[in-house]
Amino acid sequence: MKFIIQRVTHASCKVEGKIVGEIDGNGFCVFIGVAEDDTKEIADKLIRKMLGLRIFADENDKTNLSLHDVDGSLLLISQFTLYANCKKGFRPSFDRAGNPKLANELYEYIIAECKKEIPIVETGCFGEHMEISLNNHGPFTIILDSAELINPQK
Repeated sequence: MKFIIQRVTHASCKVEGKIVGEIDGNGFCVFIGVAEDDTKEIADKLIRKMLGLRIFADENDKTNLSLHDVDGSLLLISQFTLYANCKKGFRPSFDRAGNPKLANELYEYIIAECKKEIPIVETGCFGEHMEISLNNHGPFTIILDSAELINPQK
């Protein structure tokens, strides 16, 4: 599983020209990729890590505050292309991406778990063509990859 986390001051998702999810103020826009071997337990570990990230500035302009500390919000977007394999040729392969049924189940699970802790959780639409707009504050982007967090190679 992969989470691409962007610290934002605004983010929105449109489907067919209509806004389906939008956050303002401190928050994260999170792109979520699910692999075929991912589980709820893996999702739980990434959610815990994401919600605990201290990447908002405190009164001394040091990144010491978490999403909870700043009453931040989330925009969660499913994105199977995070598992693009570009090793051969110029057309990416998506063989490592989870099948749509599994990916949607885990995406919905992640949304539900985040809603237990964060008051404002907005989403995109799984499997739809989406247009994402965001103001990356920093810029600040963090990549959480379960392959590195859960099964580090060294």
